[in-house]
Parts: sequence; structure tokens; C-alpha cells
Amino acid sequence: MDSRLAIAALLLLASASSAAAAADGGKVAVALYYESLCPYSARFVVNHLAKVFADGLREVVDLTLVPYGNARIHPGGEISCQHGPYECLLNTVEACAIDAWPDLDVHFSFIYCVEDLVVKRQYKDWESCFEKLGLDPKPVTECYKSEHGHKLELKYANQTDALEPPHRYVPWVVVDGQPLLEDYENFEAYICKAYKGTPPKACQGLGRLQMALETAAEARNGVSYNSGVSKLATAEDEGGEHKVGEY
Repeated sequence: MDSRLAIAALLLLASASSAAAAADGGKVAVALYYESLCPYSARFVVNHLAKVFADGLREVVDLTLVPYGNARIHPGGEISCQHGPYECLLNTVEACAIDAWPDLDVHFSFIYCVEDLVVKRQYKDWESCFEKLGLDPKPVTECYKSEHGHKLELKYANQTDALEPPHRYVPWVVVDGQPLLEDYENFEAYICKAYKGTPPKACQGLGRLQMALETAAEARNGVSYNSGVSKLATAEDEGGEHKVGEY
């Protein structure tokens, strides 16, 4: 079995019952605003965000995924997506997965599987994730083919548009109400800093953590919300590989 899919399978089997680490500190709110075919978003989910499930971090985190990103709503409620119609489809599929399977361990496993295929440029095989994870496709299929899926995306559009400060690119990671800007890959350090209880194993190794936080502070001090941002590379879509600026 592919190692990434093995991780996804382990996530599906993970138990959420062990919450002792969170009992004395309250969970840290973490939100990921992203879009399904953005390669930066896909790599973040697969290579970084999955670490939430390692070394006790899962028990101290309240993770929310918001699959909408840089999409736009047009008059009449039609949604267009940065990377084309297929991204709108997969955004809705992932929104439906969150709705159908509220358990984070379950819907994250499915989204992880889909985003792993995005990384591999095999995302049109996304339906294979149902079989790989032993999930019934019916609730997701019925959802994304119906008005319910569209309503879920409109809900995520409202959540994304309500961000303060507004998001400027994706992935846009918010920890404990604080947007991490370009330092989103250091999200673990911010979680550990925000958590008030007994630190989980993932937060041990204080030297590494302190170094990460100092680097993060330096990076954030050099960023202006009005500064220019780099262009995002798109995932391969119907029109082939190309680059676009963010919306």
C-alpha cells in the first residue's frame, strides 16, 4: 500500500476518545481555508497538516477545514473557481464529505486521499478514495449532485469572505484566531504556544519549538497586509499547466 494511503487508513482508525491532554487546557482552534486543486493547499494537507494526528496533537486541536479558497460567487449564486470547474466539483465533494462524516478522523482521511491524488496529478481518480478507505460513496455522491452541495459551498463562501483580515492566498491557516500568513507550515509551533494545558508529546523538544517561534516572529514582522504576494501555481486542469495570480 502506498505510504500516504497507509497514513490515511491509520487516520480513519484513529480513536478520538483519548482527550486527557485537552482536559486541562481546552482545545486550540485551527482552521484551514483552501481550495482543492491548489498545489500549495494539496501539499500542505498531505505533507504538513496530517501531522495534527501525530504525537498527541489531535487531542488538543479543534480543526476546521473550509474548501472554498479563491472562488467567486456570481449573480444568481453561480460559483466559479480559480482552477476551473473541476476544482468547483472537488471543493463541493470535500464539503459534502465534511457534512456526511462530521468525525474529523473520517472526513480528513477522505480529503487527505483526494488531495494526495491532486499532488500526484491523478485527481480525476478521486472516487477511488471511497473504496480505498472503505467508505460508502452514497451520501457524498447524493450531496454534490444536489442543491445541498451548492448550499454547503455558499456557507463556506460566507465563512471565507468574513475573514478578518481577509485572506490573500491559499492555504490560509488560522490558529487561535491568528492568521499565520506565509508561516503556515509552522502551524504546530503556534498550536503548542496557544495551548494552555499539559503539552502533548508533539510539543516537546522546547529548543526546536522556540527556534520555530522566533523564526515565525521574524517572518511575521517583515510582512505587511498591503504588500504584494507571489503568484500561485495551479494544479493541472483541463487547460494544462499554467500560472495565475490570486484573486
